[in-house]
Amino acid sequence: MNVMELAAELGKMIKADPRIEELNRARAAYEADKELQAAVNEYNAQSEALNQEYRKDTPDQEFLKLIEERIHALYKQISMNVNMVALNAAQDAVNSFMNEVNGEITYQITGERPCTHDCSTCSGCEH
Repeated sequence: MNVMELAAELGKMIKADPRIEELNRARAAYEADKELQAAVNEYNAQSEALNQEYRKDTPDQEFLKLIEERIHALYKQISMNVNMVALNAAQDAVNSFMNEVNGEITYQITGERPCTHDCSTCSGCEH
């Protein structure tokens, strides 16, 4: 088996991992949440309006304040949404998993473990 065939097998195994399956479920719930999608779309539109106002030679300070307040409220609404929280948690789990996989590949190539910044996992470092 050559390297590309092994990489394809590894990709299939990673795809079948429960963390990837959870990420897919969380992403589907995020995308199906119409209220959340509306808030995200409005957040993006408000952010663009804010950027456009800031680019003006003389931005309207009252308008800026109103947009900033709305953006803050939308951010809070979005970040507290159960589907957004689940998506972020699932993405964090997948990122951690992929870092472990990449760390193992790096170790097999170099013979050195990547720094985890947790000196209990090695003999210590300067980080």
